[in-house]
Amino acid sequence: MYYVYVLQSLKRNYIYVGLTNHVDRRFAEHQRGKQRVTAPYRPFLLIHVEQYQTRPAARTREKYLKSGCGKEWIKKNILCAGGEMVYLPAGR
Repeated sequence: MYYVYVLQSLKRNYIYVGLTNHVDRRFAEHQRGKQRVTAPYRPFLLIHVEQYQTRPAARTREKYLKSGCGKEWIKKNILCAGGEMVYLPAGR
């Protein structure tokens, strides 16, 4: 299984979208500052996770969520919905 996840910085106005095969491990890496790109924005809240059967499907969704339209989708469907972590089945 592969997962597309969305992190929200608790320190700054910053949203990060990523892809992994192990959400808990990857989230811990972000929290510890192991990722150079996200380290300055720690700590994070894991606000959204989607599950996919294949890496290409997850990568397609990740690329969309990183686009302008995808960021608007995040604002409308996650941030405005209360920012609670939601697991969506593949294909959504």
